[in-house]
Amino acid sequence: MGNTLADLDVGTRGRVIGFDKGSKNYRKKILAMGLIKGTEFTVNRVAPMGDPIEIEVRGYNLSLRKDEAAALTVEGA
Repeated sequence: MGNTLADLDVGTRGRVIGFDKGSKNYRKKILAMGLIKGTEFTVNRVAPMGDPIEIEVRGYNLSLRKDEAAALTVEGA
């Protein structure tokens, strides 16, 4: 299986391959933001303390909290 989004470095391109078995409400929120299985993204920035993480996905920038990013299973390129 892959890493989580929280594990990737700035400039890394990746693709969503799954979700943590966490809260169903949170999963709905992530899906509504466009982060469905197979979605490609680029890690743009990570705040000094690692929270939040900014990614570019589907032509827009999205900031996720570290715990939110840890719920996404990804593969990095």
